Amino acid sequence: MTAFSTPNRRVTPTVSVGGVRIGGGAPVVVQSMTNTDTADVAATVKQVAELARAGSELVRITVNNEAAARAVPAIREALDGQGLDVPLIGDFHFNGHRLLTDYPACAQALAKYRINPGNVGRGERRDTQFATLIELALRYDRPVRIGVNWGSLDPELVARLMDANARLARPEPVQEVTYEAMVQSALDSARQAEAIGLPADRIVLSCKMSGVQDLITVYRRLAARSPFALHLGLTEAGMGAKGIVASTAALAVLLQEGIGDTIRVSLTPEPGAPRQREVEVAQEILQAMELRAFAPQVTACPGCGRTTSTAFQQLALDVQNHLRQRLPEWRQRYPGVETLRVAVMGCVVNGPGESKNADIGISLPGNGERPAAPVFIEGRKVATLKGEGIAEAFVQMVDRYVRERYSRS
Repeated sequence: MTAFSTPNRRVTPTVSVGGVRIGGGAPVVVQSMTNTDTADVAATVKQVAELARAGSELVRITVNNEAAARAVPAIREALDGQGLDVPLIGDFHFNGHRLLTDYPACAQALAKYRINPGNVGRGERRDTQFATLIELALRYDRPVRIGVNWGSLDPELVARLMDANARLARPEPVQEVTYEAMVQSALDSARQAEAIGLPADRIVLSCKMSGVQDLITVYRRLAARSPFALHLGLTEAGMGAKGIVASTAALAVLLQEGIGDTIRVSLTPEPGAPRQREVEVAQEILQAMELRAFAPQVTACPGCGRTTSTAFQQLALDVQNHLRQRLPEWRQRYPGVETLRVAVMGCVVNGPGESKNADIGISLPGNGERPAAPVFIEGRKVATLKGEGIAEAFVQMVDRYVRERYSRS
């Protein structure tokens, strides 16, 4: 997984989560979360393994009761037995201070703890229970994500800010007060954690909203006022295209501004759909932003009246599937193959130009064009394919190019 340079990236302390580096100039990290009952060890291990193999570098699991806390060490052991060292993050709400205290094996098995300051406790209990969580993180040498969510903001903080706003000669809109409450909750909690002894290189902050513009606004303000590593995610993004588009719109803006050290795309999967789709989307966002490279990319035109058939569409699909199938082996044998760019085009208008700009590309004949398909490698025409075997011949050329280029590197 290749990382590209980001000139305007925020400089933050480096947080180590089970050996995975967050912030400090490290590549933006992809993470996801299971939706299994954590007490079901077999189901949770299966889903964590699927997410990890899809490319999730951190996986968060719910730890909401004693049965879940008891299951965590067994989950860690089973994953280790499969050779999967993906760090596990414990997601705690309401009773995390008690579960981590009562189940030290759970505290030890987790690589990071996620705390929501909005539901740690109320009044004096809030400070005591929050302090317990931080002290446990110190005892087990674990980093903490302080994750604020607009749906579970600390009501006492909100009420205090709303009252102060109401006393102003010109009160701010409620939305502005909500933004400030999000940022202040994260920063106040981080300062409290530091006062207890947790260093900045073990603190990650997040302020998740469900609206694109809300998320962008809050993270811009948080980044301007915070030295800590930041986790990005549009919470409750939704299903299908809506969730993908909304997450991409929000995260792309922030990543372009150098904001964000780790991301999650919180998609609601359709019934029976694989959970790892959110990992694939997160990777696609980072690759499209040229922040990281996870897999070879295929550029293909959408087709129009100039294209005579779906031949180029089928070839694009075949090439993409072939690259995905070969990628696990290629990663082992050909370092850097993730950066490969392939073009499969359907007519002469943009075909040759796109093919020249790719590492290897082909321009299939369109309507009224000569029945020949020029192939370009690194900007130079190297062959013209004809007849029924164009697809097979081109795939073979791609394989040969991978062997020759990436074995050299």
